[in-house]
Amino acid sequence: MNQFDVIRRPLVTEKTNIQKELSNQLSFEVDRDANRIEIKKAIEKTFNVRVTAVRTMQVKGKVKQRGRISGKRRDWKKAVVTLMPGERIEFFDGV
Repeated sequence: MNQFDVIRRPLVTEKTNIQKELSNQLSFEVDRDANRIEIKKAIEKTFNVRVTAVRTMQVKGKVKQRGRISGKRRDWKKAVVTLMPGERIEFFDGV
């Protein structure tokens, strides 16, 4: 699995913007089979930054209903990456 298979997309919400400003943490949707070491290496290689810690969590898909028809959103994995002090990812600065 290469670095572009591990990282699916960045998560940009109000909460993640606050985490970025206060704690220098970024959130990503990652591959469900990726572990912390693979995520750390992929972030460091892709964005050319140093990573202090990686926390992961499994997010269960919500059950949604439209009338009598019900369905389920997919399950996914979320990673919260803490960067070293002074490190920044320029991709997120304009967001």
